[in-house]
Amino acid sequence: MIFDAAVSDARLAALEFDGALAWLDEARRHPMEPLAAEVWVTDPGFGYVLLVKHRVRGWVPPGGKVEPGETPREAAARELLEETGLRAELLPVPAAVAVRSYRADWSPTLGLSYAAVVDREVPLGGEKGQPAAWIGLDEEWESVFPDDRDRIRAYVRHLAAERAVGAG
Repeated sequence: MIFDAAVSDARLAALEFDGALAWLDEARRHPMEPLAAEVWVTDPGFGYVLLVKHRVRGWVPPGGKVEPGETPREAAARELLEETGLRAELLPVPAAVAVRSYRADWSPTLGLSYAAVVDREVPLGGEKGQPAAWIGLDEEWESVFPDDRDRIRAYVRHLAAERAVGAG
């Protein structure tokens, strides 16, 4: 069931990176642990992204490992709450699907990125020693995943354009 939820959301994702769908087709033949989930949070003006300062990875979206019995969407919401103190409604369509190694001792795995739009005035909480902060979308931020900057920017701009069309 968890794997089926990951496959379903991967196929729905607005953006695909790293040949994730082809990788997923191959991975279906083998056990796939762990899965990862994160949330790309932007503000209603689409000018900022909420990131967490991870002790090893630098500035990254809130996220982590999908726990047993949890869907990737549930894991993303849980990680968002744990790492930022925010309870936010995740947008229905996943933002992206990618394949990467999140830790040196993990083989490449599927990562699903979900999205949420949250007012920047909402107080942030989270984990001690891992602060959350709003970063300007056009600012540079240090991360072990430098491609994330352009990926997140592209998605937020896509989302802003989609919302502008829907409002007009």
